[in-house]
Amino acid sequence: MDEQQERKRGLKNRHVQLIALGGTIGTGLFLGSGKSIHLAGPSIVLAYLLTGIICFLLMRAMGELLLSDLKTHSFIDFIVKYLGEEVGFVTGWTYWICWITIAMADVTASGLYVKYWFPDIPQWLPGFVILLLLLFANLITVAMFGEMEFWFALIKIIAIVFLILVGVVMVVNGWKTPQGHASLLNLVNYGGFFPQKLTGFIKSFQMVTFGFIGIEMIGVTASETENPKVVIPKAINEIPLRIILFYVGSLTALMAIYPWNDISTAQSPFVQVFKNVGISFAAGIINFVVLTAAASACNSSIFSTGRMMFALTCKGKSKFAKKMSQVSNRMVPANAVKFSTFVIALAVLANFVVPNASLFQFISSVATTCFLFIWGAIIVAHLRYKKNKAGKEKTTFTMPWYPVTDYLVLLFLAFVCVVMCLEKTTLLALIAAVIWFVILAVIVKKMKKA
Repeated sequence: MDEQQERKRGLKNRHVQLIALGGTIGTGLFLGSGKSIHLAGPSIVLAYLLTGIICFLLMRAMGELLLSDLKTHSFIDFIVKYLGEEVGFVTGWTYWICWITIAMADVTASGLYVKYWFPDIPQWLPGFVILLLLLFANLITVAMFGEMEFWFALIKIIAIVFLILVGVVMVVNGWKTPQGHASLLNLVNYGGFFPQKLTGFIKSFQMVTFGFIGIEMIGVTASETENPKVVIPKAINEIPLRIILFYVGSLTALMAIYPWNDISTAQSPFVQVFKNVGISFAAGIINFVVLTAAASACNSSIFSTGRMMFALTCKGKSKFAKKMSQVSNRMVPANAVKFSTFVIALAVLANFVVPNASLFQFISSVATTCFLFIWGAIIVAHLRYKKNKAGKEKTTFTMPWYPVTDYLVLLFLAFVCVVMCLEKTTLLALIAAVIWFVILAVIVKKMKKA
């Protein structure tokens, strides 16, 4: 690898662990869990458990690819190697634009969260300041990014663990609530475990799957991870289990304290629980947690889009590609990070000038839909790798029960696509995502002819 493209391995095990945890545990759990609970009832716990198992298998497949060649920049390199440059181009730019869109949403939302305490402040200002601070942090060293993400994620984890502990205490003591008493029987006493029938349970998978977006980010950190042969397997084996525990644990606690149909959809269920145990300023606490969750997602977006831009241009010969694929004196792909952050900032400012919430939400839905394709490409690349000579060599970290598990993941992703066809909004997002891929495919063909 060229010296100008070599990056420093500054991410420790605790950084990598919390990067993936922080990427998947976000505002959806703290603010939107009430809506997801009302969609499926207590069976939402089973949906998270099953999806978590699928994500664990996805991570194992990706981990085997990453450890097969530690000189690679990201999982995109393996997609290029085993599926071709065209598929790699489409996947890489899709991943980049997806995280740009996610960052737009989170930076915009952070302005609203700050206005909770300072209602007179311009909405664009907090998000813009947060974006600048995160940019400077990402330009210093990769270890600085890892350290910030560690603390961002830790705040969310503390809030979740506290909720679970409160739930345990309330259930054991049969705590009286405005809706009755805290009890595990609340999980089955109000219409059973599947109160919304099989239809509600199936429809919940679309929302649940998108809750795990960001878990693949380990595949972008590989070339900057300290001692990757030890850290990556450890992180992959532990993270999905922890995520399942946090989601399943917190949602079970919520529905044990309150019957699922009495959990608020107008406010965060976390606020509802904390207020019930006498914490009057619960809304302020949750607002702070959600603000750090938004900052965490934006931090991850800047990191991943910068690294993806670096990976996509590192072999390019144009002036733009050469500029983007250089690293700074601090061994950080500074130009790629700056460019990605600049695009995020332009989009955010444009969003404030011409606010259109429905359009913005639709674009975000399209972006998250594209992750189904990205995850699928990782699995297909793994299947091709295993048929390759390199994939037949014995390694210490392999996909369990290959190839059945690979096809199981692909089947699950196809199932989620079918589920998306059941609702008009998600169906339109799915169609728009397909159009996006067609446009990229046309661009690839024109580039090859040029």
